[in-house]
Amino acid sequence: MNVQKKGSWLVFEAPSSWEGLSLEQAFQTKWFVPKKMLHEWRMTKGVSINDDIVPFHTIISPNDRIRVRIKEEQIEPVPTYIPLHVVFEDDHVLVINKPAHMDVHPTQPNQTNTLANAVAFHFQCEGIHSKVRHVHRLDRDTSGVILFAKHALAGAILDKYLAERTIRRTYIALVHGYVKQKKGTVKAPIGRDRHHPTKRRVSKTGDTAITHYERLEYDKQKHVSLVRLTLDTGRTHQIRVHMSYIGHPLVGDTLYGGKPWMNRQALHAISLSFPHPFTKEFITCSALPDETIFSHIKRGALL
Repeated sequence: MNVQKKGSWLVFEAPSSWEGLSLEQAFQTKWFVPKKMLHEWRMTKGVSINDDIVPFHTIISPNDRIRVRIKEEQIEPVPTYIPLHVVFEDDHVLVINKPAHMDVHPTQPNQTNTLANAVAFHFQCEGIHSKVRHVHRLDRDTSGVILFAKHALAGAILDKYLAERTIRRTYIALVHGYVKQKKGTVKAPIGRDRHHPTKRRVSKTGDTAITHYERLEYDKQKHVSLVRLTLDTGRTHQIRVHMSYIGHPLVGDTLYGGKPWMNRQALHAISLSFPHPFTKEFITCSALPDETIFSHIKRGALL
């Protein structure tokens, strides 16, 4: 489906899979539009077929031209100029390669040095009137690709994909020791550590957490392994907790037993795959890590 953004409107021709459905059915089952957004469209006459405002029970016919109004929002958080490494962008989504030592979004009042502030400035320069919506998060000291929605409808669709686990993220990490198994899976629930406000731990009463890992290389001199990781779940600090749990904490991750050989945990989100919210095309975005972090590992092993 080719959905074009024209000012405050999304314009598209109804795909064959929408034929015979009512507008409401199509919005709910094909786009997962939240009830609040549907209600807003009704109240503001924000949907038309062939330039006519019609009720939501109207049945969609072949070649119908549908328009949907996207509500303009005040840009939030405060726009701040910070250079961005844009990996992919169109009218609906934005993928950024986040540097380490940067929060994804403000965590305290008046904070303006986060990735969200930089994206807000990017939106402002492009004339996009939208809140900044990150679809998932990365820890402050984890670098790599992160997905943003450029308007509320794209955000709702991508949130649904994230919940259904159709958005896939791949990480690489340097961990202490030789990881004996070439490939393995850690299935261990993760909960809060009651003795530390930000720390997590493996706990029988925690939430289900599943991490898959693969050893790519081993450096005998430094006694570290390069591993590739994918997640079936998205718990806070999941990779850091699970690798520490099996005896291979991340290099630099002093919170979970890593040695302070660098001023961050050696973790990078190297690729991100997701279905486009409208075309349904599977998009894969990749970004190699900073050479200073993995410089002694052969770069050919990373992707």
